[in-house]
Amino acid sequence: MLYLAWALPAIAVIGVIGSGLGGALPASLIGLATAFAVAMTTAPHVFSIADASTALLRGAWIGWIVVPYILGGLLFWQMAIRTGNAAMPVEESLPDARARRRLLFTACYLIGPFAESATGFGIGIMGTMVLIRRLGLKPIELLAFSLISQTMIVWGAMGSGAVVGAAFARMDPTALALRTSAIYMIFNVLWLPIYWRMADRAGIGADWRERVSEMVWLVGSLGLAIVATAYLGPEPAMLAAFGPAIVLRYLIDERPDNAKLLIAARRMLPFTLLIGWLAATRLVPPLNQGLQAVWRIQPFDGVPIWAPLFHAGTWLVIAALLTGVLRGHRHALSSEIGSAWKTGRLAVMTIVIFSMMAELLSRSGIADGLARGMYSTFGVWSVTVTPMISAVFGALANSGNAANGLFMPSQLSLATEAGLDVAAVVALQHAAALSLNMVSPVRMSIVCNLAGTPGHERDAYRAMLPFITVIICVLLSISVLIATRAI
Repeated sequence: MLYLAWALPAIAVIGVIGSGLGGALPASLIGLATAFAVAMTTAPHVFSIADASTALLRGAWIGWIVVPYILGGLLFWQMAIRTGNAAMPVEESLPDARARRRLLFTACYLIGPFAESATGFGIGIMGTMVLIRRLGLKPIELLAFSLISQTMIVWGAMGSGAVVGAAFARMDPTALALRTSAIYMIFNVLWLPIYWRMADRAGIGADWRERVSEMVWLVGSLGLAIVATAYLGPEPAMLAAFGPAIVLRYLIDERPDNAKLLIAARRMLPFTLLIGWLAATRLVPPLNQGLQAVWRIQPFDGVPIWAPLFHAGTWLVIAALLTGVLRGHRHALSSEIGSAWKTGRLAVMTIVIFSMMAELLSRSGIADGLARGMYSTFGVWSVTVTPMISAVFGALANSGNAANGLFMPSQLSLATEAGLDVAAVVALQHAAALSLNMVSPVRMSIVCNLAGTPGHERDAYRAMLPFITVIICVLLSISVLIATRAI
């Protein structure tokens, strides 16, 4: 009975979202209230109001750390692409089947993920769809290809998911992103043949040479993102890796003359300068150390440090303001700020509330108690159960942060209790929490409306079923390897 009481916050959140009674924000508020009541009445050790207050403040701080990534990323993207949604360099003419195929791949696997990494919220879907509408695809094909832009979601929204997940796991964000990116490399390599089959059915086929080229571009771009993560951290990694890849792809595919090259360079200038500056802040030791030392704030032990001049979110905001002023769009800044807040406010509030709930469950000992209960019931095989639940919940909430907030503390305790590889368990949990976000009801609704097929979510799920199957098989396989201590 005690274990049921401890599980009530998760049950309440999943029940509200799964039943359709409310979205992620009301569910998070109900979950937080339930967690507070459970912690104050059934915590396995003495847990006072003062302890609860500290836990809530810790959680609010963890959630706050990623707010500038979200709102800054949205604002910067809006200001940088005000000249048009096709501001990214792509092939302008489609003279033959090869050009059509190359545009499709570039939009799905390079530009879409790049847009998603800067902003999150399915913006990559919109960017991809704008570009591939020129190919004359059927509506279901259009939405299925657009959803492929979400396959790099481990780096979504300036790596904010890794920052929050690492805070819950008491782990370095870069280490978590690197372990998780290996899982996403497996996902994407196995997804590529599915993409090939979809393209063939859509009448945009390719010979084996083009397919080999696509495999090289995919693995190379992802490999570069992993290297960038190792050296720059998860926040600017995707921008630093995929930005140059997009430019190189454009030069190879389009072979632009000087006039076209100058136009493309002007379009990409805000991204180029931002990426270069963020890379410098990570790679130049005096600059790195100096920025981290200014206004450095860490209100609690074990929470992320906020150094505003080192935080990538700060520079996203500064870059957005400078872009607006220098491009003559100063008058639009106030409306774009309002638009960014309108788009991101629910995510901001939800992340903060779920972070508060996670800290409450962790500091009260409830997460540890639940993990011990699962371990006594299922043994090491408990590690195969929670990731599946996390994946489904992450999809329902359209938030890996929500799933990590609910399950990361107990997974960490479970790994410790069972003597498993803690880093591997944490990476599996993080990958699972993010894995099905690409087919979340929210994203499915967005893509169906954009494709002009509202209400056809069932057809969209049918088209994406092969991708979902790969996710489930990979997560189960890795969890079994962890449980058997093969990794």
